[in-house]
Amino acid sequence: MSRHAIVTGATSGIGLEIARTLGQAGYKIFINARNADKVKETVAELGASGIEIDGIAADVRSTEDVRGFVAAAVERFGPVSVLVNNAGRNGGGVTQNIDDDLWQDVLDINLTGTFRVTREVLSNGGILDAEQGRIINIASTGGKQGVVLGAPYSASKHGVIGFTKALGLELAKTGVTVNAVCPGYVETPLAERVRRGYAEVWQTTEAAVLEKFEAKIPLGRYSTPQEVAGLVGYLTTAAASPITAQAINVCGGLGNY
Repeated sequence: MSRHAIVTGATSGIGLEIARTLGQAGYKIFINARNADKVKETVAELGASGIEIDGIAADVRSTEDVRGFVAAAVERFGPVSVLVNNAGRNGGGVTQNIDDDLWQDVLDINLTGTFRVTREVLSNGGILDAEQGRIINIASTGGKQGVVLGAPYSASKHGVIGFTKALGLELAKTGVTVNAVCPGYVETPLAERVRRGYAEVWQTTEAAVLEKFEAKIPLGRYSTPQEVAGLVGYLTTAAASPITAQAINVCGGLGNY
């Protein structure tokens, strides 16, 4: 059985931990990010721990890049058995002030990028022939409820969940499962940038924003990238075979839906 996992946007935060978790589980890992130096650093870091890993710079906004990325992955490690669409960005602000470029870029990376990579892996990645194919999309609790000052982000992640459910039903008879993992607040470099943005808009400190956010979480703390990666790892197992077309939260009780 092929044990080859593609992880997009895997050089920091959640994506990095997913690559590490799947690599430690015995998968050969192929990654991408837009920054070639960060890809090299991540390959070196995880490779030094004994994980079989490689990757290239590729932008999920480019169909040509995506085709080259998947082709390189298949050439390096053979047919794909697991695809994790993790590449994403935040983005928002006061909605009446959001310009077309910001709106389009958030949707192009988060939603259309997920579609582009998935389409290519289905067409040319060999996942439909995998004994236990898995497509896992990293969405957000913001894909189930509104995010204040985050309309583009929330809209894009709602779209990822809709895409996940539709494709999960479409592929159900093939044995390839399709699920979304929906983190709430997770402590990553991206989370720091988000808090900084809110602090500027609300004219307060980042510490005050953190306190406000933690107060909303029933567990009283952010989740960790390792905890999100743990659910991704479970969804790749045989025990998770009947789970498809689902959007599962990792959020400390922030959302119970």
